[in-house]
Order: sequence, then C-alpha cells, then structure tokens
Amino acid sequence: MAGTFDNRVIAITGGGSGIGRALALHLADKGAVLALSDKDAAGLVETKRLLGNRPARITTLDVTDNVALTAWIDGAAAEFGRLDGIINNAGLSVTAPFAETPRADFDRVMAVNFGGVVEGCRAALPHLRQAAAATGDAWLVNISSVFGMMGYPTQSAYNASKYAVRGLTEALYIELGVTDPNICVIRVHPGGVKTNVARNAKHIAGMPGQRTDLDFGAEFEKAAKTTPEQAAATIVAGMERRQHRVLIGRDARFVDLMTRLYPTTYFKRIGAFIGGGDR
Repeated sequence: MAGTFDNRVIAITGGGSGIGRALALHLADKGAVLALSDKDAAGLVETKRLLGNRPARITTLDVTDNVALTAWIDGAAAEFGRLDGIINNAGLSVTAPFAETPRADFDRVMAVNFGGVVEGCRAALPHLRQAAAATGDAWLVNISSVFGMMGYPTQSAYNASKYAVRGLTEALYIELGVTDPNICVIRVHPGGVKTNVARNAKHIAGMPGQRTDLDFGAEFEKAAKTTPEQAAATIVAGMERRQHRVLIGRDARFVDLMTRLYPTTYFKRIGAFIGGGDR
C-alpha cells in the first residue's frame, strides 16, 4: 500500500541544516521527492549527500529574493510535474532589546522569517491548488515558534516575525478551509530545538543586569531538549494527521498552557523556568 508521501513533491526552505535537513531525510524515507533551498550552499550539498540517491534537487538562494524564490518553486513543479507541499522553514534571529536593535537588523529578521514565508506561500499556492485538485490533498506548512505564542525580552524582532507567521497561517487556514479544503494548512511552534538558529544569531546586547560573558548559542543548546530529528518526526506526523497546529517539545506545550491560563502575567510564571520573570 502506498504511503502518504510516496512520490509526493515537497519543497523545504532552510534545507541545509537543522529542522530543514531532518525534514528532508524523514520525508525521503517516506518516499517523498524533495526540492530543497538554503542560503548555505555547503549545507545543502551535505543534505544532498545524506539523501544518497533519493530524488531531490537543491537550490542555493536567499528567501528574501522573491524572484529566485518563485523561480525555485516554479522550477521544482516543472521538473517533477507538480508540487504537493511546501514547508516554509528558513529563519534567523537577532538578540537585543528593541531600543538597541538597529533598524537594518530588525528588518532583516522580518524579511527572512516573515517575508520569506509570505512569498513562499504566494508562489506555491497555485501549484498546491492544482495538486490538491488532482490527488485530493496538499500541504502548506509554516514554521512559527514558541516565541510566536509568548513575548521574550531581547527577541522583539524574532517575536514579531513569528507572531506574524502565526497570524498569516491562521488566516490561510480559515480562507483555504472554504476555498480549498484539500490543502492542509499547518502552523508549527517548536520549543527549544538543537539547531544553529541561536548559535548563528547576531548578539547585540542583553537586558540590564544580564551577564555578558555567556556563549548564548551554547547556553541555548544546553537548554534545548528536542533534536531536529524529533522535531521533524512530529511535523511529518502532523502532516499525516492533517493537524492545523503542531507543538514541538514539552516546553512548547508548557508555554501554550501558561499563555492560555495567564494571558497577561504568563512571563512571571514562565520566567521562573527560563530566567527572568520580574515583570
């Protein structure tokens, strides 16, 4: 019996490392055909090597380049005959209080984390509609974050981008539920996942009184409890079950509960577990 993803064509941004690479490997094991993009050319080549002879095309691009992003999506659909799904996964972060975050850095985070998702959805949607009409299902998956459910000091740009991804995806879920119910729209909220996002984040400044001698990437990796492979398995299971909302990790489930129970004071309670919580 054919599996859910046998010969289904799935595009993934940020496929050169972390959750993107793990998704590629997991979906390939389930028979998917992959179109992978990333700004990191060497990372993409390594992902392709790990995939072996399983069908995949790799394209080096920056998701803020709308022309390149659209050409990659259209090219994948043309090469493989259709596009059954897209996972908008690429992202980055900058660490600083809002008042100390340069406009260029804030705008870059928004352009990658939100603008890249918007344009990925825009370019993929016509193909997904065709695939859903032909096969009965397609997937539009946007990676938000636990920081798309809670505010966090020094992460205003990342918070803004991930809340925006959440809002966009919720609106698409409602709209496409009416016009294209066979397209499964999913928003994903990972908690702490051992990826390079924190290590590669641009660190500008911390909060008053915060230690300045810490390796924030290393500290995040210590706190992160979920591997990219576990995150990918959870996302793919959500795709198979056609879930709209996927929470990854016990920390994400905890934050979800706290923000529901204490919508205006959650940080005082969550802060006891993640540091801070004095406001």
